[in-house]
Amino acid sequence: MVTNRKATLTVPGEAPMHFPVIMPTHGRDCLDIRTLGARTGRFAYDSGFESTASCKSKITFIDGAQGELLYRGYPVEQLARHCDFIEVAYLLRNGELPDAWQKRAFDAAISRNAPVHEQMVKFYEGFRRDARPMSVMVGVVGALSAFHHEAADFSDAEQRNLSFHRIVARMPTIVAMAYKYSIGEPFMRPRPDLGYAANFLYMMFATPREAFRPNPVLVHALDRLLMVHAEYGQDASTSTVRMAGSSGANPFACVSAAIASLSGPAHGGASEACLAQLAEIGDVSCVAQFVARARDESDSFRLAGFGHSVYGSFDPRAKLLREACDEVLPELGMEDHRLFKVARALEKIALEDPYFIEHKLYPNVDFYSGILQKALGIPPAMFACTLALARTPGWMAHWEEMLDDTEFKIARPRQLYTGVSRRHLTALSNIGAA
Repeated sequence: MVTNRKATLTVPGEAPMHFPVIMPTHGRDCLDIRTLGARTGRFAYDSGFESTASCKSKITFIDGAQGELLYRGYPVEQLARHCDFIEVAYLLRNGELPDAWQKRAFDAAISRNAPVHEQMVKFYEGFRRDARPMSVMVGVVGALSAFHHEAADFSDAEQRNLSFHRIVARMPTIVAMAYKYSIGEPFMRPRPDLGYAANFLYMMFATPREAFRPNPVLVHALDRLLMVHAEYGQDASTSTVRMAGSSGANPFACVSAAIASLSGPAHGGASEACLAQLAEIGDVSCVAQFVARARDESDSFRLAGFGHSVYGSFDPRAKLLREACDEVLPELGMEDHRLFKVARALEKIALEDPYFIEHKLYPNVDFYSGILQKALGIPPAMFACTLALARTPGWMAHWEEMLDDTEFKIARPRQLYTGVSRRHLTALSNIGAA
């Protein structure tokens, strides 16, 4: 909401200029500088867009100082304890939780659209067996655009609805197929009698040789993992969806672009890095020396999975996944697993050590996410794939919200040019001539 307040920009030698102050429903005020370029011929420089809002959104609110994450106004803790992932996916897209009838209809639509076209198998066969699963997913998800040309008709509300159902429903199938292909096992087709999380575990770990019954404790833990990762505002991958979608790209191409962004180690690789560091530490007896290095500010070493660039207090998602770890590890009899004992030792120090508390180096969501996925049997190379699966409803919700925004336009960030100034070409035949 635009207020009566104005921000004043003063450039020496020029008349002051005033810009409106916009007040959100929740959070900090924004300065409306959309007319800055036209009025002054200047642009703002903001590397990484850390001080720039590129869009308006009603989907997610994050307050890092207070440790708060809201999906459509609901705290993520309440959703994780009282809803399932499918209900959260419905909420992200529609703005409200489904009633009983809407839930049944949505469940049915997701189940109906879970299988992929048989020709998709050929895409997997075109990749090397040792290809990174995220690289495979970029290609396969992008290829959905070739199977659904009609998805490019954004004016049709029913078509947008169908696109949402298709990509959310098929992502578990696509992820599981990427895993099965990498280990040389046959693909397992989705079962209509299983729920969303249970189906994913079935397609990941079942084989034709024996019956597979998903463990309810593991299914519940996975469902919670998906919920807490379902949406996170304008991070790199979500902003990629909006930027790609602003050109009118097919929604499946936009999600493929988001997966490519998520595949970077600085974005989707955090949980894998946490697990790799636990393996590097190796044993509880070695924890003290790594902690000492983390306390030494002259040492560039940092403990992966501790502290967060957004949350100044404990990440609410971390609390939820810690609870899930506390349920899963005893269920599987893995409390004494070497890596998990190392993780518990690190966690204890981080929660009690004055240095860690003072510097707010709490265990973050990636720390617990890596532990939980490892316990579930998901290999580290697949961690980012699971994150992409979880994030898909949020990505699609942002894509559709962007289309409904009357002020949206093709993304066109400016740049601060630092190259060579204007110069004249010298004919190549004259270069080096005496």
